[in-house]
Amino acid sequence: MRIAILRRARHASFSMDVYADALIAGLHQVRPEWEIVELFPQDRIQGNRTNSLLKGLQKYYQRYRQYPQQLKAHLADVYHIVDHSDGYLVTHLKQHKAPTVVTCHDVINLIHPELFLDRARFPKLSMATWKRSLRRMCEADRVITVSQHTAKDVVAHLPLNSAKVTVIPNGVESSFSPLDPAETARFRESLGIPPEICCLLNVGSNNPRKNIITILKSLDRLLQKRALVHFCKAGDDFTAAQTAFIRDRNLADHITYLGKPDKDTLQKIYNAADILVAPSTYEGFGITVLEAMMCGLPTITSNVTSLPEVAGDAAILIDPLDTAALCEAIERLHNDPQLKQSLIHKGRARAQTFTWENTAEQVAQTYECLTQNKLSRSSSAPAVDERVNAL
Repeated sequence: MRIAILRRARHASFSMDVYADALIAGLHQVRPEWEIVELFPQDRIQGNRTNSLLKGLQKYYQRYRQYPQQLKAHLADVYHIVDHSDGYLVTHLKQHKAPTVVTCHDVINLIHPELFLDRARFPKLSMATWKRSLRRMCEADRVITVSQHTAKDVVAHLPLNSAKVTVIPNGVESSFSPLDPAETARFRESLGIPPEICCLLNVGSNNPRKNIITILKSLDRLLQKRALVHFCKAGDDFTAAQTAFIRDRNLADHITYLGKPDKDTLQKIYNAADILVAPSTYEGFGITVLEAMMCGLPTITSNVTSLPEVAGDAAILIDPLDTAALCEAIERLHNDPQLKQSLIHKGRARAQTFTWENTAEQVAQTYECLTQNKLSRSSSAPAVDERVNAL
């Protein structure tokens, strides 16, 4: 079977790259006899454009005009669009008469448009094209959602039959694991964080839904209580508003921004920290929770959206907007070695059930089901054709 994986241009989105790369690797493992081809927009922008507006328009044309034309030349038994933002491609793929699958990671922008509109260059145009992609996604033969919560949101907010929806959770890479304590101690020392300090960690973007401000407020409150605590952030840097809060509260000496680390460095960061704090107000899945658990890092996360189904009973769940609750959870976890060890053990056990091989196997079965249904439908066609030809 020939499977076409339709993805964004490489490095266009870190999270989408993680999903696409891991899914492709998993499919090669569970169905080694299949041919897996990757399709993505070809970079045809000429020259070194310094005009960001012109470059943005060219990329828009490339994505919505050139890329669909490019797909006409590629034949496959199943087409899998791995980013719901590219759902518009379903319409262009109908000419191939092969099953189409779209993975929907979340519909946050429908539910909380205010989190999106102030982060786009052309907000009205971007939102309109994004909504169009979601409508076209509904025309796919199957929509895969990465969590039950996302499935519920998709059915509630889009004209999509629930029978078309299949929930297949993300996996977590097995390369994330506990490191040698001596190596971890040396890395933590290189960060300038003494062993007696409770090191809090957050990994991800600075989108308002990541709720970094609640972490900063909790840090401020803990420091006022003379707690020995330090906050490390990996991923996107702090926003202007967050930076202003840090300055106004004199928190800079208690915060370290770690940039956007590669996978090996991120593993060291997870191991060097004491607690992952992930109080997001909305997540379609929440893969950093599993990465932390795989590394033996106890976790505090939110009791809303998809996070409870990801974390299970292997994390402390809190109201993400309750600063006092987050402070209490941090103090409780830091001061209770038995609770810490329990969460480390539970976290490792839970995270190990989310493998990309399991994800790929379920996706492969979805492909097989769709192609079998197509063959079943087409098997009755010859009889009709014979009657027509006899007339």
